[in-house]
Amino acid sequence: MQYFDSHAHIGLINEDPIEQLIIVQEAKQAEVDHIVSICNSLHDFFIVYENLKTASHVLHSLGVSPSEVANPGKDWEKKIEESIKLDRIAAIGEIGLDYYHKFGDKDSQIELFIRQLEMADKYNLPVIIHNRDAGTDVLQVLREKLPDRGGILHCYSENWEYAKRALELNLYLSFAGNVTYRNARNLHETVKKMPKDRMLVESESPFMVPSLYRGKRNRPSYIHASVEFMAELCEESVEDISAILYENSLRFFNLSS
Repeated sequence: MQYFDSHAHIGLINEDPIEQLIIVQEAKQAEVDHIVSICNSLHDFFIVYENLKTASHVLHSLGVSPSEVANPGKDWEKKIEESIKLDRIAAIGEIGLDYYHKFGDKDSQIELFIRQLEMADKYNLPVIIHNRDAGTDVLQVLREKLPDRGGILHCYSENWEYAKRALELNLYLSFAGNVTYRNARNLHETVKKMPKDRMLVESESPFMVPSLYRGKRNRPSYIHASVEFMAELCEESVEDISAILYENSLRFFNLSS
């Protein structure tokens, strides 16, 4: 089997460069053939990118998340535009809106979100989208500004009704370890009903650890537990769902088999 982790915060699992390489190599041995490394700030992106430079199976997404809206960094737009030229840059993200933590004000978050969507469109990159308690505004912005390459609603946590509206756009839904939680009925329904060619899976390491590993810090190598649970929901074999999710990820990130 082959797994594709579409969203992992390697730098938050461990800060040590050697440990980060061990983490991604451990994942490779667990049949996770590709990982998309995510950082919330550009400062962290440059550190993790350098640490994982030799890990050819790790792709990178860069951007300024809503948590950094008050301090995106000096010349942040210029730094993103320059860094897009680096090897294995796969997307802009994670970007989006977070009204739960009240980072800055809503207008500032929306402005930061829109600017990065415009940059993604300019450079023909897809986007990885964060949404927490901001679903209505996220979709409203995306209806107007989603780049041609589309986007991922990562760590999907809304219900099936919201999914139907999101799927009208060029969006994929990515499910994390919380899909395995017994009380996550909204996610269970969504996985059962949504078109399989628009589903992805992610670890969201070190967060959202699957139930099988409850009590541990999440790692990309644990992603098999989420895939197995999704296969059960879909009444499909693990091999078939794994293959579907893997092919969907290759297609979204424009990679060859």
